[in-house]
Amino acid sequence: MPRLPLPRYNLDRFRRQLASVDALPQLCVLGVVSGLITGGLMVVFRLLLALGALVFLPGGNPEAFEGLAPAARALLPLLAVALIGLWLWRQPVAGRQIGVAHVISRLTYHQGRFPLRNWLTQWWVGLISVLGGLSAGREGPAIHLGAAASSGLGQRLRLPHNSLRVLVACGTAAGISASFNTPIAGVIFAMEVVMMEYTITGFMPVILASTMGAVVAQAVFGFERPFQETGVALGSLFNLPWIVVSALAIGLLAGLFVRLARSGVRLDALPLAARFALAGSLVGVVAWWYPQVQGMGYDTLGLTLAGELSLDVLLAVAIGKLLLTAGAVACGIPVSIIGPILVAGGAAGALCGLLGAQLMPSLAAGPEVYAMLGMAAMMGAVLQAPLAALMALLELTHNPNLILPGMLAVVVAGLTARQLCGCDGFFISVTRHGLHPLQQPLMQALSRVSVPAVMERDLVRTRRRVTREQASALLEAKPIWVVIERSSDDKPALALKAADLARWMLEHDDDDKIGKDGKLDLLEIPGQRLDMAPIHLQATLSEAFTRLNDKAVDALYVEHGHRPKQKRISGIITRDAIERYYRYSDTPPA
Repeated sequence: MPRLPLPRYNLDRFRRQLASVDALPQLCVLGVVSGLITGGLMVVFRLLLALGALVFLPGGNPEAFEGLAPAARALLPLLAVALIGLWLWRQPVAGRQIGVAHVISRLTYHQGRFPLRNWLTQWWVGLISVLGGLSAGREGPAIHLGAAASSGLGQRLRLPHNSLRVLVACGTAAGISASFNTPIAGVIFAMEVVMMEYTITGFMPVILASTMGAVVAQAVFGFERPFQETGVALGSLFNLPWIVVSALAIGLLAGLFVRLARSGVRLDALPLAARFALAGSLVGVVAWWYPQVQGMGYDTLGLTLAGELSLDVLLAVAIGKLLLTAGAVACGIPVSIIGPILVAGGAAGALCGLLGAQLMPSLAAGPEVYAMLGMAAMMGAVLQAPLAALMALLELTHNPNLILPGMLAVVVAGLTARQLCGCDGFFISVTRHGLHPLQQPLMQALSRVSVPAVMERDLVRTRRRVTREQASALLEAKPIWVVIERSSDDKPALALKAADLARWMLEHDDDDKIGKDGKLDLLEIPGQRLDMAPIHLQATLSEAFTRLNDKAVDALYVEHGHRPKQKRISGIITRDAIERYYRYSDTPPA
């Protein structure tokens, strides 16, 4: 019985498929793998936190700073900043960049490629900052570690850069999902804060990655519901005006946080050791009386939602933790800010709820309602990510009753921080015409596809001078372009239309244009010639567009291979081909 032929799958074909804008099945496969890898990394990170807590924290709880003696918890941040500072001091300036801002920067300017040195730094700083009692969360490490590991998979397989972008989003979503069991919030955060765009091609792989990350975490730690408050409801619509006032106040606090965190330029005159000592000392002083400001603070947030914290502790968390986190960032300590702002926002919301109960004793909802709304409002205002904040509110509380007031609170707080305080999203530092480079519509569209999807492959390579027989042999392959290689690397390669060479061959059947050596000079042939610069096969159209402008050339030749002496030209991409793609023309590349 004859055997049925099986479809051939190989890595080169997989790469070619990924270069296209509609490579959804291939990206979904990568999303699943990315989620599994990131989920495993987050399990390791959480286990390392638990292992470190076993050494000196009561019950092996990474958040049990309240159980330490006042002197111990006050000195602990100083030890933490010393360990972090010693590590960072041995790194170059570029090697100190970690966290969400680093992920966005690498996606914006480096096509989603991450240095290993920064990845290792994130492990050290992430563990020490949380265990050392600084006001820090584990969200930044989760996002950086997951995004870099997922991108590293793509780099290892030499996948085109348009797929690296999606892998970064997959790692981001899976990291959040595996850390907090919030798969939907992970997806929205990845698309809204990191990718800054929404596409079907991006959503589906990211959803799969987030799902796999949650599955891995649940397989190890079980199904966790940190703040299950299903019985809490708004009660009366008369609370809505006070929710607006509360959100306005939280938006002002968010603006203060962003302004203070970005004031680090003024502290650059101080030595690194002095800045780190200042940040550690401030945390230590506050922690002597209020250890709730230390660490991630999710235990404190749980007590806030349960209404078990006193007024002075709520004030210390709402103001102290917020300012201590911003101060650490301003002093150059790369701590994660998402967890602390959630905790501080919850405390600020609870304070607003207590005040509302005094003003409207018969109508006001409980402080726990305002605490949950404050948590989402603070996150949405600081990050300028309203959907991510709403999804975090829903998944952390498992309470759909709060979505309606949550939408109002998030929008009011976000508008307050943006319009009254002039604050963009915390992680958006560079804008042009009000838009981050990742938000530019043209670059977004061109980043979704790589050059192999639109490059012209019908070409031949030759030296400048050839015989008539050699020229005829070149044309037998029916190329569209003839790539003319130059005698030295400092001279740009040229592309000649094969039709122009064929026309000249037909019109000149004599030898009057041939030199004494019996060869014709292709640079003397009348016709369209394009100056070219090289670009690698993995590049996106946005990279090609930028390189065309930077080199001031008309076309690029696409190199394939990694060894300098073994590189070959795979195709040509012209400016017209990029413009046709962007305009969704059906005309094939010329």
